[in-house]
Amino acid sequence: MKTLNLSPLKKLEIIMEGVHKDFATDLLDRSGVKGYTIVGNLSGKGSHGIYDGHVMFNEDDVLIMIIVAVPEELVPPILEGFAPFFEKHTGVVFVTDIQVSRLVKFKN
Repeated sequence: MKTLNLSPLKKLEIIMEGVHKDFATDLLDRSGVKGYTIVGNLSGKGSHGIYDGHVMFNEDDVLIMIIVAVPEELVPPILEGFAPFFEKHTGVVFVTDIQVSRLVKFKN
């Protein structure tokens, strides 16, 4: 039986207002990230209460989540880049340990 070879990486889940998507994707691109997934129209409850994820006028008015898998050495510079942003804006970053197949898709 064949099995997949798994390799350890870190997963960042960045939740923020959609209006700031370009800032976040630019920071990730400059950090050397090979790719990411953006999920829009989020709903949930946080410290500011319930956030209803419906598109009012455009996608800038909703919360988004950017999901990225990176080698551990990229996590500190990415978090340093987001630190000043999250001092002024709503959002959060979750960092978790994951394992991925096809490591070539995530490392340079």
